This record gives sequence, C-alpha cells and structure tokens, in this order.
Amino acid sequence: MLKGGAVRRAVALVTGGALLLTGVALLVLPGPGLLLVLAGLLVLSREFPGVRRYVDPVRDRALRAADDSVASPLRLAASVLAGAGLLAAGVTWGLRPRLPFGGWATGSGLILSGLVLLGLLLWSLDRARQARRAPAPATPPSRLGSGFEDTDHTVHGRPPTGAPPGDV
Repeated sequence: MLKGGAVRRAVALVTGGALLLTGVALLVLPGPGLLLVLAGLLVLSREFPGVRRYVDPVRDRALRAADDSVASPLRLAASVLAGAGLLAAGVTWGLRPRLPFGGWATGSGLILSGLVLLGLLLWSLDRARQARRAPAPATPPSRLGSGFEDTDHTVHGRPPTGAPPGDV
C-alpha cells in the first residue's frame, strides 16, 4: 500500500510527465508547447528537487518568447492570425468528422490551443505595456561634473564602477 507521500510523488510524476511530454510535442505542433513544458517542470520540481535547475532557463525562454511575440506589429498580426487559424481549424475539424482525425476531440484541442495562444498574446501585450510604463531604474549621478561628491568610494572593499584603479 502506498503512503501519502508516495501517492503525491506518483501523481506529480504522472501529471508533470504528461504536461512535459505534451509540451515537447507542441513545440513542433500548433499549440503552447513552451508553456506546457514549463508547467510540467514546475509540477515535477515540487517533488523532485533535481528538476529545479531546468525551471529558470525554461521560464526565461518562455518570457523571451512572450516578449518576442508582441515585439513588432508584424509579429503580433501573425500571432493573431495563427490563433484565429487554430480556432477556425478546430471548428472545421469538429464539424467535419470525415477529415483525418476529424471530430470534436481534435477540434476541441485546436480550439483550446487557439484560445490559449490568444490569451497569452493578451498577457504578453499587457506585460509589454507595463514594462514601457515602468519608470527607468534610477542611476546614480556621475561623479565628474555633477557637483555631487561621493565620500564613500568603496563597495564591499572594491572601487566603484568606472573609478580609476587605486581610487579606494
């Protein structure tokens, strides 16, 4: 008989593995592959600490991909057309059971992928707008010609960036 911890690990392995494998398949098929790879890694990393080292690189790549998808009007338009195409293909496959793999099983998967893609585009647009509105990080005034006199020249025993050697 399995104890609670073993059951939890088994459920995490099956769920995370399914998300991960589906995500890998969707990297080449239409759908949010990188998102599902990240979701699978997050589920697995809760029970298997060795997986944690893969989460940050995949998260960084997923956020870069999200930023790239809305980086230009052309890319945004292409992404919206891809989402609309997935929705249209899903409805077509659902209504035409004679098509290869026809029926609502395939159609609903395509529709779900299209909705997720369009939802991610909205999220990416909102994220990009917030990044544009965020104030630029404050930069310290230049030591030369600013009238600002810096009396503490060291940071953890090192001269400040841009300071001449020996200025400690």
